[in-house]
Amino acid sequence: MNDRKQHVVKVAHQLFIDKGFQATSIQDILEYSGISKGTFYNYFSSKNELLMAIFKTNYSELEKERNELLIGQNRSDIEIFIKQVEIQLKTNRKNNLISLFEEVMVLNDSDLKEYMQQGQLKNISWIYHRLIDIFGEKRKPYLLDSAIMFMGILRENLKYHHRANESNANIGHVVRFSVKRLVKIVDELVESDDQLIQPELFESWLPDCRRPNHAFQKKLHHTIFILKSTFIQNEKQSKSTELLDFIEDELMDSKNPRRFLIESAILSLKSFGRKELEKDLQQLEQFVEEYFGESSF
Repeated sequence: MNDRKQHVVKVAHQLFIDKGFQATSIQDILEYSGISKGTFYNYFSSKNELLMAIFKTNYSELEKERNELLIGQNRSDIEIFIKQVEIQLKTNRKNNLISLFEEVMVLNDSDLKEYMQQGQLKNISWIYHRLIDIFGEKRKPYLLDSAIMFMGILRENLKYHHRANESNANIGHVVRFSVKRLVKIVDELVESDDQLIQPELFESWLPDCRRPNHAFQKKLHHTIFILKSTFIQNEKQSKSTELLDFIEDELMDSKNPRRFLIESAILSLKSFGRKELEKDLQQLEQFVEEYFGESSF
């Protein structure tokens, strides 16, 4: 996303917070961002798509922060998970994402509702896979139910804690309190050998049923992060970050990943001539081959 498009997203986000999504017109966005109608429609097909871009931008930043907490750390450390959840809640509050989410969910717009619901499923999926990191593969059959219950417990605890401590709410305390309950839930489900929702069924609800497995996701995230870090002091940092984000989005979130575009993006990264990146770019190529189940690079 270029700087001008990012500016439009930022301006629209503030307008949606101040006036509400419904009450903000495309003309408002044009006037406040200083762009023409033609430029707007070159960036976004509709106001709905712009709202989706706002959520996607915030989620990308959140994902980056959460992943950075794992660098050099033991993924099974529950303290890291607590910090990751805190970051998510604080990001949502800082960017007023909950109020936007609630407004959209009462609208009679099936596309936006579906997008938001898929976002909820992705969040549960993230928690579920982090719980696998923490509690191990042996407890995996019980961890989806645990993730779903944790989300409900956390949401209600936050709501009533804020009501009781409006001027002195402590998100960190609520998260830690809720995670302690989560640990007990996992233990109880394992002991009773009780299961409500099959993880395989849940995975089929996600935007892409072909979604790569957890191990693949971790390896891809790590390689993308290393490549971005190496490009930081390069004059082509902005372009390389855009290409890497595109590759990750195609492989992780697209219903029909476009291999020819992914290959083209990798070739562009190679053309930057950074010898120290050769090994990591080769690793990225191997991930693409693994994903599509064949080798044609």
